[in-house]
Amino acid sequence: MKGPDSLERLFYCRAGFEPELAQEVQHVAADAGFSAVAKTDRDTAIVRLATDAPLDFSVRRLIFARQSLTLVAALPKLDPKDRLTPLLDALGDRGPWCDVWVETPDTGGADALAPLVRSFETVLVAALKKRQLLDKNGNTRLHVCVRSGTDFLIAEADTRTASPWRGGIPRLKFPREAPSRSTLKLEEAFLVLLDEREREAWLKPGMTAVDLGASPGGWTYQLVRRSMRVVAVDNGPMDERLMQSGLVDHRRADGFRFRPAKPVDWVVCDMVEQPIRVAALMRDWLAEGAARRALFNLKLPMKKRWLEVQRSLVTLSQAFDETLNIRAKQLYHDREEITLLATR
Repeated sequence: MKGPDSLERLFYCRAGFEPELAQEVQHVAADAGFSAVAKTDRDTAIVRLATDAPLDFSVRRLIFARQSLTLVAALPKLDPKDRLTPLLDALGDRGPWCDVWVETPDTGGADALAPLVRSFETVLVAALKKRQLLDKNGNTRLHVCVRSGTDFLIAEADTRTASPWRGGIPRLKFPREAPSRSTLKLEEAFLVLLDEREREAWLKPGMTAVDLGASPGGWTYQLVRRSMRVVAVDNGPMDERLMQSGLVDHRRADGFRFRPAKPVDWVVCDMVEQPIRVAALMRDWLAEGAARRALFNLKLPMKKRWLEVQRSLVTLSQAFDETLNIRAKQLYHDREEITLLATR
């Protein structure tokens, strides 16, 4: 359905979640009254969308997209002896660009392509510099998605709305003193779902939080490292070093029944439960005024995941006269889940 003014979009996602991303971007278009056709193959970690819709497909708005780009050209049959010439020809009179990223989709074959990615980026940057097509003051970034040694996709990103990380993946280092790797989920959530101003205002020392399903303390660790006071709710044990911080109050209680004596700044939750049940719990915390902000994970089923997301979002929004501010994202450190931030 590609008309003369059509734009084809290119999205990156977690491998295996291409159908959910395809459903999501088609839903965005249909909800605004436009048609769109998504094309993808399972486990490729990319989705292409052909649409005439002048819509906001910014990565911050989408749940399952790690990166959102405008496709320039597909080069599926490159000659390994000269990949550069046809790529430069496909760019035509485009440019200049503020930066150039050559990258691979996040699939099992990415490591094998890493040497090609590094060497080709060096060659491409040199060629663009020679043609004076690099300008750090611009807002358009050139992306080359390497699917194989002979299959490249060329795209552009608006740096004001695209992900600032290669592949849409923030590279985080696991803190050795953290009690579990789940700590990276919350660190990434703070980085992706909050902007710099919000992190400064909403993660201040001395703030209060409740961590539901806290044991052994991966999420509590992220709050304590920011000098926040945490009530950790779980019948399981907590990490001893966290308890020695003096900032953690461990309550052996039912996470679905517990409420704090006073309202807290944050409630966070990574419990393994049905997503709609967790969404209802977080809705109740916010509606009752028990917390100002909620950040939580929804564990998705193996089938009909997009439908379950929609049901959970409707459940979360119930009982509010005003619009609830909801942001949701499948993070790199998530697996069969998405992470949500909800504020009133």
